Amino acid sequence: MIRGIRGAVTVEHNDADEIIQSTKQLIEEMASQNEIDPETIAQVLISVTTDLNATFPAKALRLLEGWKYVPVMCMPEIEVPGSLPKCIRVMMTVNTNKAQQEVEHVYLNDAVKLRPDLVESNHTKERR
Repeated sequence: MIRGIRGAVTVEHNDADEIIQSTKQLIEEMASQNEIDPETIAQVLISVTTDLNATFPAKALRLLEGWKYVPVMCMPEIEVPGSLPKCIRVMMTVNTNKAQQEVEHVYLNDAVKLRPDLVESNHTKERR
């Protein structure tokens, strides 16, 4: 079954190292929580708010063991007034046996504001 796994993280500064390290942390957490092997990934799409242009966050994937051949693409997020600034969003398309409701979407830092319903459901699952 093909599933999409969403994730997002915010950074404090438009700094290349911070963008790469935060993206790396997000990707690792998404893969860990969903038991994803890079071989099962069809693609990773990364969008960034227009206030982040110091580097391509996709560079973070090249720092991960076994991710060399995972297709990845960066793009700008649409500018919506009042939207969350300095945000990196990830859509990872994977082959998995997990049901839709079993997929763990990951939101770090201020990005938890994007989908509080999913963050809360993840915490509820952890307490069981």
